[in-house]
Amino acid sequence: MIRWLCVLMLATPLFAGDRPNVVLFIADDVSWNDYGCYGNAAARTPAIDRLAENGIRFDHAYLTASSCSPSRSSIITGRYPHNNGAASQLHQPISGHLPWFPEILRAAGYYTALSGKHHMSTTAPKKGPGARPKAFDHIDRGRTKGNSGGHANWVEVLRQRPVHRPFFFWFASIDAHRKWDADRQWEPEYGPMHRAEEVVVPPFLVDDDATRQDLASYYNEVTRFDFFVGQVVQELKHQAILDETLILVMADNGRPFPRAKTRLHDSGMRTGLIAHWPSGIQRTGPSADLISAIDLAPTILDLTECDIPRTMQGLSFAAVLKNRDPGPRSVAFSEHNWHDYEAHGRSIRRGDHLLLQNYRPELAWQGPADSVRSPSHQSLLAASDSGKLREAQKDVLLAPRPDVELYLVPNDPFQLKNLAGDPAYATVQQELSQLLGQWMEETGDSVPAHLKGDTFDRRTGERVPRPDFITSDVIAPGQDRSADRINASGPR
Repeated sequence: MIRWLCVLMLATPLFAGDRPNVVLFIADDVSWNDYGCYGNAAARTPAIDRLAENGIRFDHAYLTASSCSPSRSSIITGRYPHNNGAASQLHQPISGHLPWFPEILRAAGYYTALSGKHHMSTTAPKKGPGARPKAFDHIDRGRTKGNSGGHANWVEVLRQRPVHRPFFFWFASIDAHRKWDADRQWEPEYGPMHRAEEVVVPPFLVDDDATRQDLASYYNEVTRFDFFVGQVVQELKHQAILDETLILVMADNGRPFPRAKTRLHDSGMRTGLIAHWPSGIQRTGPSADLISAIDLAPTILDLTECDIPRTMQGLSFAAVLKNRDPGPRSVAFSEHNWHDYEAHGRSIRRGDHLLLQNYRPELAWQGPADSVRSPSHQSLLAASDSGKLREAQKDVLLAPRPDVELYLVPNDPFQLKNLAGDPAYATVQQELSQLLGQWMEETGDSVPAHLKGDTFDRRTGERVPRPDFITSDVIAPGQDRSADRINASGPR
């Protein structure tokens, strides 16, 4: 089979069917265990569950950041956050010289569209020297009157595509981002709304009425996202192209609750990842293969017969979809950088173990500002003020924190028992710490003395009027080492 050289220039359009269509669904702020197919009996996600039943459910897929724009930027470039330039931090642009994989698909003849949440930008000029090639033929916000969830136009985009070209769609919902607009925009076709008494309350939250209702509203958003995934699947069936379409379902970070979004723990960094492709996937069921979010870009390019640019640090797992050989990755790395609050943490996952290194241990990891303003967080504060917090709940507000955390994940799914310093795990801790240090060195990561500080109050979540970090020496991690020019991946 001839391999197409996907140079970033006008390419001859291909006929649909020559190579797979690809639809990437990205939910906003949904934890891995809030889908029915991942064992949450209270979650109602029938469309995604059916895709998992007839495809592959990856049980060890991890994000590089549990933060919206850094995570999405990492997915689209196939690079670690600190290797994307300023984009390692929330709402910052990707360095302009770095290619986005939809640019490559479009240059190879694919029709590309983004509908819903974008949240990515570049330092490259829009026109003239240094401008990036166009990544998407079509972009819309995915909103209509009565539906601000980011998915309102997905089916229409599918219907209006040019039928003679293969397509790639980046369908990114705003569900399940606060402030719970699904509650006031609910339609009967979504089914009954979730009831507070039926949700699953994790041990690090207070089990009270306010938290349960908060979780029920969140579940409603997850169910609405699932409904529109199902609508796209039905339209693919109607057009008789489901079999030759690779569908991927994931989220950009964990649920917007305390000890989830922005966290390096599984509740923040582990993502549900479903792959469905009847004519291409030669295995179905759960997979224990380790997958990093930076692996998606090279995998999609590999499956669509495009060359993978040297800037991409991820690994293609195309072979995992086609056979039962073990995946190419043995370790996965993640980052916790500024997202409303000053932070710098790194993690490594290998086998059953998760190691976290905190370079700002004096600060709490209480979650982003929207989570701090939530009823769930306020319930934790009230319990703390009255001295009624349980051990798992204390971790949300803990400061100072340990500078090193080590967990045996199968025995400790919520990562509550820190094994760092335990002589029985000394060898594992040393090995993982060395690998993490090697990764930081080879990829140009750094821990600047002056990081961007808090822009919101840590107790109320309200904006700080005059942040105290506005100085000329504040830089992003890796900026002092020109990490955006480094393509080395470190250990894999």
